[in-house]
Amino acid sequence: MKPIVIYSDKILDNISFFFNVTGIAIFPFVILRERYKHDPQYQYARVMLLNHERIHFYQQIEMLVIPYYIAYVIEYVIKYIMIGDSYEAYKSVSFEREAFQNEQDLDYVEYREMYSWIDYI
Repeated sequence: MKPIVIYSDKILDNISFFFNVTGIAIFPFVILRERYKHDPQYQYARVMLLNHERIHFYQQIEMLVIPYYIAYVIEYVIKYIMIGDSYEAYKSVSFEREAFQNEQDLDYVEYREMYSWIDYI
């Protein structure tokens, strides 16, 4: 199963509450900024961002989607309380840490073990 990729600044602007969102996985979609669609200057960034969001896509599948969002929000809130900065809290969420750590490995989702994000807690 692969995500449905959408390029929409409008959608991302509407969900950018705490900081500017460049991409997001909302099962079964991956939504990226429009600049990543055709601009050759962003080709490398698009590949990395798509892979990052694809990792989230598979995290969502293995957790049956809704529990993923619940776990993500709970961990984010805990990290935000501990750190006090929304962007740093976001980067320290285990799901994000796994995705950031492996976004440059384009084959990662092919061999990653289920629940690998647990290693990043």
